[in-house]
Amino acid sequence: MQAFEFDEIIRAQREQGTPYLQFLSEETLSLGVYVLEAGATDTQSPHTEDEVYYVVQGRGMVEVAGERRSVQSGSMIFVAKDVDHRFVDITEDLSLLVFFAPEHRG
Repeated sequence: MQAFEFDEIIRAQREQGTPYLQFLSEETLSLGVYVLEAGATDTQSPHTEDEVYYVVQGRGMVEVAGERRSVQSGSMIFVAKDVDHRFVDITEDLSLLVFFAPEHRG
């Protein structure tokens, strides 16, 4: 079994000094945390894996293939591989769990 504590993962992400920290990498699944501060610009580009975002905390908008939707704590967003997407208009720091299938190699 592998078990994780969100607070410890966030602490490691901050120590790393980058917005994204992958903390689980298996052949068919990977899991990371992505943190964007209020007002930040999300510069990610499409991935070669399907992914699901779960908003742990914060508020903003997500844009997927030109469609916008507000997000907040508890929101879940599926993004198919190779689809353009980003978080925009971030009004409260966003902390996101990111699930990739198969594993993310970026």
